[in-house]
Amino acid sequence: MALAVTCAHAKPPTSEVNTTGLAVTDDTVTVGQLHSSTGTMAISETGSIQAEQLAIDQINAAGGVLGRQIVVIKEDGASDWPTFAEKAKKLLVSDKVGTVFGCWTSASRKAVLPVFEKEKGMLYYPTFYEGLEQSPNVIYTGQEATQQILDGLNWVAKEKKAKTFYLVGSDYIWPRTSMKIARKHIENVLKGKVVGEEFYALGTTQFGSLINKIKLKKPDVVYAAIVGGSNVSFYKQLKAAGITSKKQTLLTISVTEDEVLGIGGENLEGFYSCMKYFQSLDNENNKKFVAAFKEKYGKDSVIGDVTQAGYLGPWIWKAAVEKAGSFDIEKIAAASPGIELDFAPEGYVKVHPNHHLWSKARVGKWKKDGQAEVVYESELIEPDPFPKGYQ
Repeated sequence: MALAVTCAHAKPPTSEVNTTGLAVTDDTVTVGQLHSSTGTMAISETGSIQAEQLAIDQINAAGGVLGRQIVVIKEDGASDWPTFAEKAKKLLVSDKVGTVFGCWTSASRKAVLPVFEKEKGMLYYPTFYEGLEQSPNVIYTGQEATQQILDGLNWVAKEKKAKTFYLVGSDYIWPRTSMKIARKHIENVLKGKVVGEEFYALGTTQFGSLINKIKLKKPDVVYAAIVGGSNVSFYKQLKAAGITSKKQTLLTISVTEDEVLGIGGENLEGFYSCMKYFQSLDNENNKKFVAAFKEKYGKDSVIGDVTQAGYLGPWIWKAAVEKAGSFDIEKIAAASPGIELDFAPEGYVKVHPNHHLWSKARVGKWKKDGQAEVVYESELIEPDPFPKGYQ
């Protein structure tokens, strides 16, 4: 079931819509998917793989792109950044795909970015991230820091009268940069205090030392950016140690419904996440999206923030191709600013000239059933990946 109905396009000759040797024929266009279907990040990236495929299936059912059906080549980055770079080169150089939907961590994105820029490919990247980047070869369908970190901290400082913060994250570029931005905002804008800051390697499963430090410091807020499978251990160990929402405010920018499926709602109940999307959003676009997703992947499947942002990628690419009248990457890049999706599950998005999306920030309070009650929603926030004072 397509969520958007577009007018049928006459099928233009391949020689007109593909002047750079991409894998486009009279009947098909080949694209790539590059995510971790194995390794520690698979818990987070599987939803993106599914949502992108759902969008592609819906687009194909509605007639495809410029009259061509989308064919997908799937590659596994295996939660390993050099592997992401290797697979990106294969997709662009050997397979000559028309575009790629992929990556999750900033480490994987940073690994593939030089490949996309050198080989003149286009990446649709679905994850909330630290900002401080802009590329003509990337469309960022997740949030950058000012749309997530700053708004969430403002909310928790106001609502919980929070003054002291303990920062914790996984040890790579996104959590470290995010915490750098968070610290500056806490200290310079909120006039609060950071009482601890810890980073742990991806895949870490032992958090006893950290939990003891949190107990000792007694922060008003634990601010977390732990990613992947480590979340399961972290939140289960917090609860086992007696650190629950009855005693401790915790706000995370990295836990979505996808992670909660592994963590268990009972281990998160009463804690908060700041995202732009939650499965529980009450709007007609989202109801249709959730129904279509569950029809394809099962009634027990869940949809998180990055999953929804992944779903946007193929639709934005389709709109850019049809606006440009071409699959050529430079023409798609030029056509992308100003593209709007009024049927986005999150409500509405628009591509900014900086290749990020206008979107809202939302805070969700986790319930025992693994869904979130949205307790705060901002207005549309203009993306600003290079915020003054935070670099």
